[in-house]
Amino acid sequence: MDLALLGSAAGFALAACGTPGPNNMLLTSSGTRFGYGPTLKLLLGIMLGLQLLMLFTALGLGQLFLLWPPLQWALKILGSGYLLWLAWKIGRASPPVAGEGEQGMGWRQGVLFQFLNPKSWLMAVSAISGFTLAGDQYWPSAAGVLAIFLLFGIITGHVWALFGIHLRRWLKTPQDWRRFNVSMAILTAASVLMIWR
Repeated sequence: MDLALLGSAAGFALAACGTPGPNNMLLTSSGTRFGYGPTLKLLLGIMLGLQLLMLFTALGLGQLFLLWPPLQWALKILGSGYLLWLAWKIGRASPPVAGEGEQGMGWRQGVLFQFLNPKSWLMAVSAISGFTLAGDQYWPSAAGVLAIFLLFGIITGHVWALFGIHLRRWLKTPQDWRRFNVSMAILTAASVLMIWR
């Protein structure tokens, strides 16, 4: 890839993966509640799902949204409903109890979540359409875009997960946990607003 295009793709990946959104809210909440191990599995699932989504987009799946606008609406409705359900689950979660062995969302759920996450679709379609080259350079540039998103997704995902893990030390009482869970639920629900802008 051209260095200027590589730099632009990296900047876009950093902004897209690093800003608040459904994936990062899940990673923060998981890090706080379940710790590093289970959250790492979720992060790996998120990254695998995003890579698959971007690959399918590069293979032409993203064109369906341009050719068939009702599909966009269906994804927005399904994605919004799922995010609101997740927000409700997060907001109603009770404080963790030592020794219960909770695991949270696993890597499979992280993979599947990407296909219902409208922000992931937007990232995939924008990245593939905006940073790939035509002709013989299409697949090498697409591979470069996937690699850039994998790198920045893992880095920024770790930041959000570690943020959650460090937040845990401030949550001493059931009331602290309740406030945290409600705050995370509100932020997760608020990400629905980004879908409908």
